[in-house]
Amino acid sequence: MAGREGRVTAAWRRSVPGRIWQQGAEMELMHRSMGFAALGLVTLMPLLIVVAAAVPYERGGFAQWIVDGMGLSAGPAQTVRRLFSTPGKVLSTTSALSLAALAVFGLSFAASVATGYERIWDLPADRWHAAWRRAVWLAVLTGYLFVEARSGTVLDGGTVPTALRIAFTLACGVLFFWWGQRFLLGNRVPARPALTGAVCTMVGLVGLRIFSVLVLSPLILTSAVTYGPVGTVLMVQSWLIGVGFVIFGGALVGRQLHHGVSPEGVRAPEAATAGERPPGASGDGGPVDPVEAAARIGPRWWPAHRADRR
Repeated sequence: MAGREGRVTAAWRRSVPGRIWQQGAEMELMHRSMGFAALGLVTLMPLLIVVAAAVPYERGGFAQWIVDGMGLSAGPAQTVRRLFSTPGKVLSTTSALSLAALAVFGLSFAASVATGYERIWDLPADRWHAAWRRAVWLAVLTGYLFVEARSGTVLDGGTVPTALRIAFTLACGVLFFWWGQRFLLGNRVPARPALTGAVCTMVGLVGLRIFSVLVLSPLILTSAVTYGPVGTVLMVQSWLIGVGFVIFGGALVGRQLHHGVSPEGVRAPEAATAGERPPGASGDGGPVDPVEAAARIGPRWWPAHRADRR
């Protein structure tokens, strides 16, 4: 019985879902997603509010970006819009010092995303002078969100425009997340796994939007009645947690679907260095326990537990 359980455990650890689950637990995917949401709310959101207010022909401001991203209907959308200042008020109260602070906070948000990608790929932290990559990524992210929100105004009013907007949004999203992961990591990530991760990220964002329409949109009204504006903030924060989970989870799935591909300078998990024993053999050439073999060839996120080898 113990041998059968060991074989099942080893097979689960070798499978794609098992590797995804184990690495997600090792890198604390949920906690990292909550950090993404917290930084997005207190650092990235004010920066994007100022950017939206500075655009002369943008009337919805940052609230429109949230409404569009969550797919809110008229009632919840109006509740979200009441949370944010009007463009004139934002611009009249923004100083050069506050803009500099917002830029620094935005870079900290970009740094947290880069750190998450580094944990996914087991890469060392980039050098300090690579901070310019985070600034460029943040600028492109702002432009991407702005174009995505504006596409709802331009491509609206029929089946064909709606289909064009969906195709445009999906294509831009895949391109951004593919480019963004490789750019933030200094092109140390192979192109194909990064592209797979970008596709998985967009699939996850589509699912999150459906969940938001079905669940979060009604809850915004209920929370606004029960808790006031704080309830609306909690719903937006919950949605941002989901966004962070999808962004990091999509990249993680992309790597595990290309398990034998390693970033530059990092040995592939399956590759055996000179002098190592083959994963399926013991020192005298005899068979070994499958759990021990799986632990021997496992990457960093497969810890070899002594209890499993007994």
